[in-house]
Amino acid sequence: MGVAAEQAGEIGPPVKKGPLVKRQSAWTRATHWAWAISLFFLLVSGLQIFNAHPRLYIGQQSGFEFDNSVLSIGAVRKPDGSVGGVTTLMGQQFDTTGVLGYSGPPGREQVRAFPSWITMPSYQDLATGRVVHFFFGWILVTTMLIWFVASLLNGHLRRDIVPTGADMRKLPGDIADHARFQFRHGRHYNALQKLSYGMVLLILCPLMVLTGLTMSPGMDAAWPWLVDVFGGRQTARTIHFGVMVLLVLFFIVHVAMVVLSGPFNNLRSMITGKYRIDPEDRA
Repeated sequence: MGVAAEQAGEIGPPVKKGPLVKRQSAWTRATHWAWAISLFFLLVSGLQIFNAHPRLYIGQQSGFEFDNSVLSIGAVRKPDGSVGGVTTLMGQQFDTTGVLGYSGPPGREQVRAFPSWITMPSYQDLATGRVVHFFFGWILVTTMLIWFVASLLNGHLRRDIVPTGADMRKLPGDIADHARFQFRHGRHYNALQKLSYGMVLLILCPLMVLTGLTMSPGMDAAWPWLVDVFGGRQTARTIHFGVMVLLVLFFIVHVAMVVLSGPFNNLRSMITGKYRIDPEDRA
């Protein structure tokens, strides 16, 4: 009798699933994947361009005679005669041998800021890096414009991106749930998602585009006020690099959340638009 009861307890009631709902429009899905591809190629080509002059400055001018560098990645010869990578951030030096400054397979190490496996091309080729970077930069700009117009027309921007007062009141609870790895699957984005997506789509991506345009001599001639807005071309380059770091961090967290909260459900949402919500979220 005990065995039967135990077996019955093991079977238990079936897990109740929520309904499948249409969560993502075709415009949102298409621009999402266009962004993902564009940002990947912008990253690897941008690091290729950075390797040509692996220093960041604040201000309008740069060079050996100026002391306005905030970041540099290079190599030094150590007292024992070996070569090592060193990264200097705000005057503080860090040994980054094997990762930044000096890296590569044993016996074939190279002096280069970022390693070959993360740049396009893998070898040093500034001209090709610029061609790839500019090409996908304009794809990113076009995608942003398409997304913005479509999101205004179908309500996605108002409904899913811009947080409301009610969303902000729920923010502490959403943060606590994420910290405990308790994820709710609702018809609409939660407060934490709205804030993070809004930050990326409405602040970081436009800032990336504007600072990129500021570094272009052609755009400086057409829009000279851009240089003044960002405090000089070198400051714009530093901001551009900083935004890249923030976008990479967002990507890492974003992928982690997709995996932890249900990769199949999330990927289905971004491929077919269908998303399975929790039973209690039918309303």
